[in-house]
Amino acid sequence: MGIIDRWKRRRIRNYVESVGLNDSKLLEWLGIDSDRTEAIQEATYFACIKLLSETMGKLPWKYYQDTSSGRIRADPTEMTRLLTLRPNPYMTPSCFWQTTEQLCQEYGNAFVYVQSGLERKGNYGGTWHWRGLWIMRPQDVTIWFDNAGVFGKPNGIHYQYTDPKTGETMLFDSSEVWHFKTWYSRDGGYTGEPVKVILKDTIDSLGMSQKVIANKYKYGMTASMVMQYTDVLDETRIRALQQKFAERLTKPENAGKVIPIPQGMQLQKLDSSFVDSQFYELKKYTALQIAAAFGISPTFLNDYEKASYSNSEAQNIQFLVNTMLPRVKMYEEEINYKGLLPKEQDAGFFYALNTNALLRTDAKTQEEIVTGYVNNGIYTPNEGRRMLQLPDKEGGDILMCNGNYIPITQVGKQYGKEGDNGKD
Repeated sequence: MGIIDRWKRRRIRNYVESVGLNDSKLLEWLGIDSDRTEAIQEATYFACIKLLSETMGKLPWKYYQDTSSGRIRADPTEMTRLLTLRPNPYMTPSCFWQTTEQLCQEYGNAFVYVQSGLERKGNYGGTWHWRGLWIMRPQDVTIWFDNAGVFGKPNGIHYQYTDPKTGETMLFDSSEVWHFKTWYSRDGGYTGEPVKVILKDTIDSLGMSQKVIANKYKYGMTASMVMQYTDVLDETRIRALQQKFAERLTKPENAGKVIPIPQGMQLQKLDSSFVDSQFYELKKYTALQIAAAFGISPTFLNDYEKASYSNSEAQNIQFLVNTMLPRVKMYEEEINYKGLLPKEQDAGFFYALNTNALLRTDAKTQEEIVTGYVNNGIYTPNEGRRMLQLPDKEGGDILMCNGNYIPITQVGKQYGKEGDNGKD
């Protein structure tokens, strides 16, 4: 038994320091900073994460093979069924890939454990089976770089996973873990960094602006006030007056009410206009900065100020090309390297995400596209019917095109006469 197998099966007990429920360290252990709002609570950040995650969940996986005749659809395998039908007993493919992308954007890295094993046949050999795909929480994964080759692979990468419930620690070889990451890295590309870390101050400032608006509603849209009085009051009476008038002036239910003021006292409002401070302009600009960091156009955040139907469609294509294609390519490369057996790779098999699912058009445009492909001999009629989710028909596997078309090398020969130099 190898050292990696012994490590995997070894249980390590985690000894932790005990803290009380009121201890601020408990929040730190839970990943909560009590002094600032979580980035996911900021509306623009949440909308960007949601869009990227749901977009990845929309894309279906396809299994192909490159042959001498071109690319063809390949027969499904165990891995194909995991990718397209059920990665594990508890998740659908859409939910699985949405969650994977959400973790990748939130933490900079996403890890998927590929459950597999060899089914022995006799004393030698056997069949390799793919059994399941399991998402591992990035907080519980540590990457080990084996520079000295202690685990049998010089300069190898291993992934240590600690179960948050049982404390069991397992070590996996890099071939057993699909590692997806963001484009930005501080260590040469081994791990990714999330946007919330890179733009921490920007996201925090937008979160604080939301708190300002929330507090305005909480206190009945009442501005701060200064109380003027002629008597000399101690701190206890000052706090009592503050509490008394705060209860009567603030809160939504007190909006518009008239309150009595004792003689000798005066309340003066401190004007703080959102318009004068350009609050909404700054908030919008900050939101657009966060969206730009994710590569997301304002139209996807319901900002149609400079949008029209024509450029909105162009922005959909731009979103696919500039934002999603780098993500799609990264997913495809990782899975084609670790999700295929060597003999499948050698035979030209590969997986690809169908990005056409993002460019579905209206019925009229779809009709023009399909008929153009069929009439110009690019698709057979049956291939066009499959694009429309219709069954094949007999005789529909023949390419057709306009009979007036001729090869470009023969253009003009139809006008030649017998005896001309142009006649073959």
